[in-house]
Amino acid sequence: MNITVIGTGYVGLVSGTCFSEMGNKVTCVDIDTTKINNLNKGIIPIYEPGLEAMVLKNCEQKTLFFTTNFKDAIAEAEIIFIAVGTPMGEDGSADLQYVLAVAESIGKSMNKSLVVVNKSTVPIGTAEKVKATIQKQLDKRGETIHFNIVSNPEFLKEGAAINDFMKPDRVIIGAECDHAIEKMKQLYAPFSMSHERFIVMDLCSAEMTKYAANAMLATKISFMNEIANICEKVGADANQVRIGIGSDSRIGYNFIYPGCGYGGSCFPKDIKALKRIAEDYDYFPKLITSVEEVNNSQKLVIAHKIVKRFGEDLSEFTFGIWGLAFKPGTDDMREAPALYIIKELVKRGAKIQAYDPKAMEEAKHFYLKGMPEISYVDSKYEALKNADAMVLLTEWKEFRSPDFTEIKKQLKTPIIFDGRNQYNIFNLAKIGFEYYQIGKG
Repeated sequence: MNITVIGTGYVGLVSGTCFSEMGNKVTCVDIDTTKINNLNKGIIPIYEPGLEAMVLKNCEQKTLFFTTNFKDAIAEAEIIFIAVGTPMGEDGSADLQYVLAVAESIGKSMNKSLVVVNKSTVPIGTAEKVKATIQKQLDKRGETIHFNIVSNPEFLKEGAAINDFMKPDRVIIGAECDHAIEKMKQLYAPFSMSHERFIVMDLCSAEMTKYAANAMLATKISFMNEIANICEKVGADANQVRIGIGSDSRIGYNFIYPGCGYGGSCFPKDIKALKRIAEDYDYFPKLITSVEEVNNSQKLVIAHKIVKRFGEDLSEFTFGIWGLAFKPGTDDMREAPALYIIKELVKRGAKIQAYDPKAMEEAKHFYLKGMPEISYVDSKYEALKNADAMVLLTEWKEFRSPDFTEIKKQLKTPIIFDGRNQYNIFNLAKIGFEYYQIGKG
């Protein structure tokens, strides 16, 4: 098939690359000339395991192309994917200006029947707005060209996006016409050969499914963090409680690890958007609101533990930070707990020595730009040199089994604040560490 993907952000680039891997001819379009030039040189704008090699291979095999020429890119397309950003507005709602701008451009340029697929995360009812926007431009042109609108939400985990796309749990298709459904079924057939994962529903339900899925996962995280905070008050061990409840197959172990809260590009934005959608229909979502409030508070739990241990004035202290990205396997720092914790410490005068395998450039040049109190180092142990405590904030694999003798040697005092509950509190106590984690100590 000839596929055009509009937008080369996280979703667009991963989707387009994976479609090309299955033999489709894919053209990815973006208005950012620098990004497109870099992609054509093999420079990938995001870190995602396995993505760079797959992009380079398919470019070489002439199944994947990058361009800024919108009109040429859609001329031969059978299916067009809209994968542009839907940033959060000031009121918490999703901003549709980029989605609708693409729809307008499609209406101005299309010259034959198309299936237009929305892959961006959008509020319920967006499919109808996209349809109306395209039709308006066709009417202005005096053209009668048939097209179908499809909602195809993505369910990619950063750090595992390639595997998620190539072996999806499910493919959700919202559509109104059999022709569009068959085209999408044909496109996704290579990704679901082992068993049927193709789920068809109406447009509105498909749009809602994306928000509902993220809200459910975010709820599990905030629920477990609430339980962890109660455990700490009553003297229970949140990690043992997690094992106890996770063994119930109805609950499971995924997303019930105590920690310093969720971040990233999806959960914070989608929870706010879902809350706003409900309020627009005169429904106040108490549970969703609480999920967000628990998460906002959770991001500061480790900072509060540090302040309790060292005092409000941290001007004489240096902290070695392990991990800046919101999760392992990505350089994404959007809404990362590390941002909130570091800023809480710095505003009290603390110095920071930070290390992250992938996210330091993002931190240095954007998210923590212009903060002289932060220095960035080349290794995890260098971050601890003469620091007053170690603070673990992202559970990268290289942090899981560190050399605790070396940690002790580098620190001024053997103190660890573990925001991801990676280590065994009893083992660390035996070797002389003062250890603080979420839900105990």
